[in-house]
Order: sequence, then C-alpha cells, then structure tokens
Amino acid sequence: MQLKIYNSLSGEKEDFKPILDGNVGMYVCGPTVYSNVHMGNVRTFMSFDFIYRTLQHLGYKVRYVRNITDAGHLTDDGDVNNDRFVKQSRLEKLEPMEIVQKYTVDFHKVLQIFNLLPPNIEPTATGHIIEQLELTKLLLDKGYAYESNGSVYFDVRAYNEKGGNYGELSKRNIDELMANTRDLDGQDEKKNPQDFALWKSASPEHIMKWPSPWGEGFPGWHLECTAMSTKYLGEKFDIHGGGMDLKFPHHECEIAQGTACNGTAPVNYWMHANMLTMNGQRMSKSTGNFILPMQLITGENDFFEKPFHPAVVRFNFLQAHYRSVLDISNEAMVASEKGFQRLMEAVKLLSTISPAQSTTNVVFSDGEASQFDLKTWKEKCYDALTDDFNSPILISHLFEAVSFIFKLKDGKEQISAEDHDDLKFTLNAFVFDVLGLQQPEESNSEKLDSTLQVLIELRNQARKAKNFELSDQIRDKLLAEGIELKDGREGTSYVIN
Repeated sequence: MQLKIYNSLSGEKEDFKPILDGNVGMYVCGPTVYSNVHMGNVRTFMSFDFIYRTLQHLGYKVRYVRNITDAGHLTDDGDVNNDRFVKQSRLEKLEPMEIVQKYTVDFHKVLQIFNLLPPNIEPTATGHIIEQLELTKLLLDKGYAYESNGSVYFDVRAYNEKGGNYGELSKRNIDELMANTRDLDGQDEKKNPQDFALWKSASPEHIMKWPSPWGEGFPGWHLECTAMSTKYLGEKFDIHGGGMDLKFPHHECEIAQGTACNGTAPVNYWMHANMLTMNGQRMSKSTGNFILPMQLITGENDFFEKPFHPAVVRFNFLQAHYRSVLDISNEAMVASEKGFQRLMEAVKLLSTISPAQSTTNVVFSDGEASQFDLKTWKEKCYDALTDDFNSPILISHLFEAVSFIFKLKDGKEQISAEDHDDLKFTLNAFVFDVLGLQQPEESNSEKLDSTLQVLIELRNQARKAKNFELSDQIRDKLLAEGIELKDGREGTSYVIN
C-alpha cells in the first residue's frame, strides 16, 4: 500500500516518503476570519479533513497544523486601507478583534456541523508577531529583504540572483513578469512590483499595529504561515495544503521565505484543493450566485428545493476528487441524498444479517457463483485511498459492498461469520472514520411517522383477520389523541388535527 500524492510542485504523483518514518507533519492554510466561512472554504477544509483521516487510518501519526489569519491580510500590499479586518470592523462598527472572535466562532461551528476533526494545533497570526519580526530581521540580515519608509519587503530579484526560483510552484517566469512591468518601478515603495510585504508601516489611525524596529506596523500576509509552520513543524516538513487560489502568490511566497531563511525548501509535498462552483458558474456575491453553508443546511435559499443534512453535503463533496472542480446543484444534491441514504441503509442492514455457516465462495441452485470477493474488494478500496486520496473511486467500491449487502438480505448471497465481521468492521471504518460521514439522527416527526405506520399495519392485519373490534379500537384511540385515520384506494393515511 504505497501512498502516492500529487505534488503541485512537480506536477506529478510521487511516492510519499515522510521525513520521519511513520509520522507526518501537515500544515494547511486556514481561514481569514473577517466574514462568514463560505462553501468554497468548507470544500477545501473538508478535503484536507479527509486527507488527515486517511493518513491516520493508514497508520501515520499526524501533526496537523491549521492557522487562523486574524491580521495582516491585505488585498494589495500597496494600500493599507485594504486591510480586510479594518474595513470589516468599520462596516460593523466593532473592534477588529471582535470581528476576529465573531467569525472564528462561526468557522468552528460550521466545520463541527460538517464533522471535521479539529487540527492538533491552530495558531493565530496575532499570536506570533514576535516570530514574524524575527524572520523579517533574518531576511534583512541575509540580504533577501529591504526596508522602505517603515515597511519591509522581500526582494524577489535578489532571491533569484542568489539561486532561488520564485515562480517554481505556479510555473511563472518572473523575469518575464518583471520585464513586462518595469515601467511601474519606482511608483511605490517596492523595488519591483513582484516584491511582497514582510512588514507594513501603519498610519497613526490604523487600528491593528505593533511596535517593530522599523516603526509601528503589522505583518504581511505571507510571512505568518512561514513563522507558524516553522515553529510547529520545523524548517522542513512533509505536506503543505490549501486552496488552489493560494498557489500564487501566497504559497509561492512561502517557498521563497522558507528557502531564504533556512537554506532549504520548506515543504516536500504541496497539495491544492480545487474550487467549488454552483449551477455551473463561479460562486460570487456580486452575481448573486452564492450560498452560505447554513443556508444549504436549513433550506433558506433560492437555489435548492429542500434543506440537506450536513452528512449529505459531505457525501456530495467527497464524490469529487479533491483536485477536481466540484459543481453543486439541486439535481446533484438530490441524487447524493438518495445515494447517501442507500449507503446508510446498507450499513444498518449488515448488522441485522445473520451470517451463514458456509464461506462466501458458494454456488447457488441456479448455478451462479458468488461475485463478491471480500479480499479483492478491500484491496481495491485501499488502492483508491493510496492513489492520491481518491474519494470518488473509494465511494464507488463501497457501493459494490452495498449491492452485496442487499443481495445478502434477499438470500441471493451468503457470507461466513468471519467475513461478515470483517466486512462490517471495514465498511464502518471507511464510511465513518475515513469519509467522516454520520448516520443522521431520526427526528421526532420521523419517529412519530414510523410509529403510526406500525399501528396502521397492525390495524390492517386485524381487519384481514376480521378482528374488527381491535381495528376499531386502534382507530378510536388514535382519534382520541387527535390523529384521524383515512382509508382510501391507495391504503390508509393519517391526519393530525
């Protein structure tokens, strides 16, 4: 079971070889907590939750670090007024750290609803200002950065001249980019437009700022991840993940910073989850093609005909490979719900099936041999898991087992006690531990409906046996409780008055 991982840096699937045998250090870029977590965020973090679960299932001891960006996320290095936290705090008339707390709580709440495991360490940018200042000083001392008007920038040209390869992850030719934008040089504090902020000078009215050797300011966005990943995973670690949109410039900058600071590439395997679309179009607030996670769960939206359980949403997401674009639509969600319900039904059903004394390799009276080979099935499932975490192929193999279980129920297959226990254990491990699905709890209304259906069936049996006294008694007692039974051509229904 050699695990293969698609490395965004090489553009190929590679055999996974951890730095420390049996252990994995994994860093995933977390949310910028200035607004509600959106569906695209959920898709990314769910993808890495599945990867985290799979690594653990395969026997690795994983240190999973996922940060919280709560300062310094500029949309443009040249304009401190584009600090998202400051803008949102002004909009909502709250302190920036109130904004941070509000949306961090929302982030945790939503991920818990979708059954994502928490990371081992969840550091924040504001909690690591000292580490970021120290890295900035180190980069200045090594000649990879320069100070300009109280701000400090990483010097991309100096990095490349010293043997670096800025652009290697995103496959961009930086020399060409510099040539095409040379006319912009000198129009701001940077030597080159590709240079990025390590520390930004803050104006007197700027709210989020800290003292530094270069004056009051705040950290640049890219430096925080280098500071935190290095602190908790070391100068070189196994896996760095995030959304496809972070490949450039964020992850490109992380590689440059880490390499410049420590003289070695910081990460062995770069992994990127692809984007989420809705109804075939990019989700965007400006176009109105947008939905929040809770709106999908509650049904309070104009895109979906009904609410969907978080486990159904998770099942839908995992039906696509993490590197593929995933499109959600009403039709896709309804289909996923049916598939999810059939899977859950099979898992329940397997516990009620009594195994036969014989083995699975039997020949039935019609001469047809059993088609389900448990050993081969398990191998195929693990082949999917170890082939770059291929969740859709794993799910397709799970439904082979689902078909087999329903055949067992109908007496069209048999299974030995040993294989029954093995199948039950393995299926539960894949469904609940690896995929992270949950069996939805039955609501009170569903329980009431099930109870009334039992009473209706008992009444029908009494009527067939011409025990009209019992059938009338059931009807009258239900009526006394406000439940009226109505007999029709298609059977008996009920109305709650």
